[in-house]
Amino acid sequence: MTTHFSIIGATVNPINKLIVSFVKLLPKSVVYLFAKKYIAGEKLEDAVRVVKELNAKGIVATIDVLGEAVTSKSESEQAKNECLQVLDTINQHKLNSNLSLKPTQLGLVIDPEFGYRQISEILERAKSYNNFVRIDMEDSPTTDATIAMYLRLREKYDNVGIVIQAYLKRTLNDVKRPELAGTNYRLCKGIYIEPEEIAYKSKQCVRDNFVEILNYLLDNGNYVGIATHDDYLIDKAYEMIQEKKIPENKFEFQMLYGVKEKLRDKINADGHKIRIYVPFGEHWYKYSIRRLQENPNMAWHITKSIFSFN
Repeated sequence: MTTHFSIIGATVNPINKLIVSFVKLLPKSVVYLFAKKYIAGEKLEDAVRVVKELNAKGIVATIDVLGEAVTSKSESEQAKNECLQVLDTINQHKLNSNLSLKPTQLGLVIDPEFGYRQISEILERAKSYNNFVRIDMEDSPTTDATIAMYLRLREKYDNVGIVIQAYLKRTLNDVKRPELAGTNYRLCKGIYIEPEEIAYKSKQCVRDNFVEILNYLLDNGNYVGIATHDDYLIDKAYEMIQEKKIPENKFEFQMLYGVKEKLRDKINADGHKIRIYVPFGEHWYKYSIRRLQENPNMAWHITKSIFSFN
């Protein structure tokens, strides 16, 4: 699931930008005080532990190996092997979890053909376990390439889905493309800081577009992972599901690990399927700093974590 912690919509608060600069000067051990709440840990066994805890509560998961935008094929191959190990481990431990991956981690930008082979190998392994792989969406320069990669993969595999971002103005038109009919989506707000020409900047505009996209997807029979921590959007989704009489096998809710556990538990108690995005890996620091640079509003959560720590 793409991370989105919003304080004032997509507007960048200058104070938060200063906080980002401050956080980047802190020792890793201090930053980890924040990161550990939202990351299972550095090792795969940490993710296994977290997923087992979630499964025991009737909550499903998707595991993500931290890392993105790699610059060499050797790094991509290492990431691929880690993804394969995750799938093997999910099967071994009988976890109710699938896998999420970032295409730039698997070589999309280095060489699209190489990336295709990498992801195909992962999908083949997942298929052998009757499991599912979600292709994350990253920043706008990779949107077209990611959709093209997904469409090519879907020609051969039916156990693959993609993420779409409601803050991009193009997204509603994207999901209406005939070749994307029947896609299994994760719909989220989005995190990356994008130009105003291509992205909605106000909180309510992003919400409105999210609702419009969700309405279209549900009306057209898509499976949708409704990925949000926004109470407003969850209430709207509840209303839409009830009014349209959407069967439980056509949607699920999705949230990030460590975020709004009470809301997560309420959705679960209401009888709706909810999936938690569980990231792990040694690249947690880079992941955290990248998220701060992409969305400085998230710095507010770090500040609260640091100064409320006791």
